Amino acid sequence: MSLLENIRVFVRVVEQDSMSAAGRQLRLSPAVVSHRIQSLEAHLGVRLLNRTTRRVQPTEQGLAFYQASLEVIAAVERAENVAAGAGGAPQGTLRVTAPLGFARRILAPLVPAFQAAHPQVTLQLRLSEHIIDLLTESVDVAIRMAILSDSSLIARKITDCERILCAAPTYLSQAGMPEKPEDLLDHNCLLLRFPGSQQYRWTLQSADGPQTLSVRGSFDADDGEVLTDWALNGQGIVMKSLWEVAGHLRDGRLVPLLTDNPPEPATLSLLYPHRRLLPARVKAFADFAVPRLAQAVEERLEGMTVKGLPNITPKKGRKKRAR
Repeated sequence: MSLLENIRVFVRVVEQDSMSAAGRQLRLSPAVVSHRIQSLEAHLGVRLLNRTTRRVQPTEQGLAFYQASLEVIAAVERAENVAAGAGGAPQGTLRVTAPLGFARRILAPLVPAFQAAHPQVTLQLRLSEHIIDLLTESVDVAIRMAILSDSSLIARKITDCERILCAAPTYLSQAGMPEKPEDLLDHNCLLLRFPGSQQYRWTLQSADGPQTLSVRGSFDADDGEVLTDWALNGQGIVMKSLWEVAGHLRDGRLVPLLTDNPPEPATLSLLYPHRRLLPARVKAFADFAVPRLAQAVEERLEGMTVKGLPNITPKKGRKKRAR
């Protein structure tokens, strides 16, 4: 059993305060994690962790060993990068997080080609609409579609993504067509909601600058694909990236709304932590993924833009949805 791998497991357990959580990240059972920790303790001849039913906590010797272990792992990564720079192939485990819908439709189809080009890299996908902290969750790369703020992460732009408000004709026939942004306050808005999410506040563009509305709705979920399904079933108005709903707009299953006041665009980016020496596997994935992801998004759009969509005028006599 590799001493270095046991050290990696120990570091992850300390960072997660849990053998179960560390095991989930490493794709190891709690029993295997526990066995690796016991083997490491037996090798060193000291107790590294105090265990309770709810958490684990490093002993004094364990905390000192944890700090030294970080230096060991960093040194190994530097050595791997030196080897890769001298002609060695990228290797090791690469952990990538991405939004669910984007990963299923855009990212996942590219993974086999990446692994064929880099067979010594094991790629693990963590799919979630939630914003994952790369450092605390030990993730190497994040793909995010958002209006990015200042960050300690390095961001490589993939492409800008226009966003659109849309709804099914069946919903609009009953609830009416919003004529101006404020009308959204009288509609059932389908919300992507989870801790830290801002999508219950929609910011639209206007001639007078950004206009933020605190919209409401009787449906919310932490999966964007669910929101699209609800919209297609006539449950309300949804805000989506244009590439996600381009096909539904073309076939008329969804109708574009307020195209003169579209939501602020988001940036699709690939992010990774600042490091003195970037692991070769991260650089290889970024160089591979960025142009291909941009191309995949453009192919879904097929030249469609928000400005090119019709600004549909509501028919007279339709009532707005009562709330």
